[in-house]
Amino acid sequence: MSDNTIHDSTILGPPDASRAPRYTEPGTFARLPRLSEVGDAAVTIVGIPFDTGVSYRPGARFGPGHIRASSKLLRPYNPGLDIAPFGVHQVADAGDIAVNPFDIVEALDTVDHAATALSENGSRLLTLGGDHTLALPLLRAMHKLHGKIAVLHFDAHLDTWDTYFGAPFTHGTPFRRASEEGLIDMERSMHVGTRGPLYGKQDLEDDAVLGFQVVRSDDYQFDGVRSIIDRIIRRVSGGPVYVSIDIDVLDPAHAPGTGTPEAGGMTSRELLNTLRGLVGLNIVGADIVEVAPAYDHAEVTGIAAAHVGYELLSVLACNEVR
Repeated sequence: MSDNTIHDSTILGPPDASRAPRYTEPGTFARLPRLSEVGDAAVTIVGIPFDTGVSYRPGARFGPGHIRASSKLLRPYNPGLDIAPFGVHQVADAGDIAVNPFDIVEALDTVDHAATALSENGSRLLTLGGDHTLALPLLRAMHKLHGKIAVLHFDAHLDTWDTYFGAPFTHGTPFRRASEEGLIDMERSMHVGTRGPLYGKQDLEDDAVLGFQVVRSDDYQFDGVRSIIDRIIRRVSGGPVYVSIDIDVLDPAHAPGTGTPEAGGMTSRELLNTLRGLVGLNIVGADIVEVAPAYDHAEVTGIAAAHVGYELLSVLACNEVR
C-alpha cells in the first residue's frame, strides 16, 4: 500500500486536516474516531490513567491525555513503512478505563476484565498508560486469548524485582509476577534498552531465571540498530508477542517527562527504527507507559510517545496486508 487512501468505505479514519484544523478536533489518539462511533475495530486504543504503583515521581496517570494531545499532528501515511495505518483496517479510540486509584489489586482486576472485553472479539489493543504496573493485568488478559506470550520489553529498567516495601504489585515488579504466573514464554522474552545502576548483580541473575535475555542501551552504540533488530527477531519470533514500551527507554534528552529517568538511553530515532523492524511478528498487543507530563516540556515526551504509538499501529497494518 503506497498512499493514504482508505480503500474500504466502511473504515472511518481521522478527519481531513485541510477542512478542520487539528486543534479543533476531539481529543482522541491521532484524531481517530471513538470506538462508540464505529462499533468494532481491528485495533483499539485505550488509556489507563493509573500511577499508584510508582516508586519515585508520580504523574503518569495523566499520560494518556498527554499522549493523545501530542498526537494531533500525526498524518495518515507512514513513508518509513509505506503504509497508511488508519486505512488498512478500522482503528478506534475507546477512551479510558476508570480504575481505583487507592486499591492496586482492585485496579489490576478492573484492567484485566476491561482489556479482556475489548480484545475478546479479536481486536488488538494499544494501551496508553499509566505506570508499568499495568503490564501485568494486560498480560493476564492476553494470556486468556493466546496462551504464553513472548514479552518484548523496551525499558531502562528490568521491572523484574520482587517487592517494594513488601508490596508485590508495583511498576518495578510486573514481569516477575507475569513469569511466576506462567503468562510469558520464558524461551522467547527480551528486555531492550536497559541501563543504569542496579541494586546488585543478583538482579541480572534473577532476571535470567525469569526468562529474559537483555539488549543493553549501549549495544545500540556498538552494534547498531540492524543488528539489534536481528537479535530481537531471532529471540521473540515463532508465536504471539506482546510489546511493552516504558518511555524511559529513551534518553532523558528525548523523553524528560517520565518518573524514573536514566542517563545514557536510546534516541527516539533508534527506537522508532527498531519498531519498524518488527513487521512480520505476531504482535497481539502493546502498551506505552510511564509518560509523566508534569516533567515534560514542549511536549517532547508526549510527541515521542505518540510517534511510538504510530509506528506500532503501522506495524500492525503492515502485518494485515502481508
